[in-house]
Amino acid sequence: MDLLTIHRDARPLIDGAPPVSALGWGMWRYHGDDLTGATQRAMAALETGITLFDTADIYGVDHADGFGAAEALLGRVLAANPGLRNRIVLATKGGILPPIPYHARAGRLVAACEASLKRLGVDVIDLYQVHRPDLLAHPAEVAAALDRLRHDGKIKAAGVSNHTTAQVATLAAHMPFPLVSIQPEFSPLHVDPLLDGVLDQAMERNLAVLSWSPLGGGRLLGGLDDARALAVAAALDAIALPQGASRAAAAYAWGMAHPARPIPLIGSQNPARIRAAAEAFTVAMTGAQWYAVLTAALGKRLP
Repeated sequence: MDLLTIHRDARPLIDGAPPVSALGWGMWRYHGDDLTGATQRAMAALETGITLFDTADIYGVDHADGFGAAEALLGRVLAANPGLRNRIVLATKGGILPPIPYHARAGRLVAACEASLKRLGVDVIDLYQVHRPDLLAHPAEVAAALDRLRHDGKIKAAGVSNHTTAQVATLAAHMPFPLVSIQPEFSPLHVDPLLDGVLDQAMERNLAVLSWSPLGGGRLLGGLDDARALAVAAALDAIALPQGASRAAAAYAWGMAHPARPIPLIGSQNPARIRAAAEAFTVAMTGAQWYAVLTAALGKRLP
């Protein structure tokens, strides 16, 4: 049977940091004042084998806690659990400054990173990513900021999020050290990276692919409201149900089966659901089943 490999091995990515796990934990919804609950969620991720903790300075801006809230909360957790910092790959992002909305010019990225370091309560960030491209910033300027941060020991590695292939290539041309990651939206409901060259470029340049919203913003768990989404859910269920697996596990596994080895960023803030994400490693899937999900996502037959 043509079974696909669901990549589960951690891989070295950043000098001086633990290997990056095949699953990551995204902290977009990480906020509040409950230190005990926040710690339990972080430990659930670690117990699941997740070493990649992905946050951003803007996380919290859509909650009452405000800009920087997710980083500040994680900083409190790290301070209360001194051994935790060295067990994780700490990733954060900067470059969004409401209401501009994007700002990576002059010293802005440097200032944003320094502010993140203070909120997180750490001396160095393992992976610092430009959250969205600032169309008014020359890539040489962005590269210079990242180089300064690395030279000053404030970051170990750099990557980008929500960049096109051309934007990645242009920035890389000005970088004095290689980019190590790209963070696109990628799920069975959002398959653009398969078709727009993002995953191809990641394999060409050996970029880690950090997939945000791997469950379509939670839509795959319920609330499906159109024929295409229902068809995708049915194709995933055809994989999951005979194996007693969840649709979420099948969705994670579907993305992880691609040879670019995308790393789904688990967005749940429920410890049980965070742990359940590891079920993705047990899902068996054929190439035909994988393409059936893609066909449903496209809403048309492949050529």
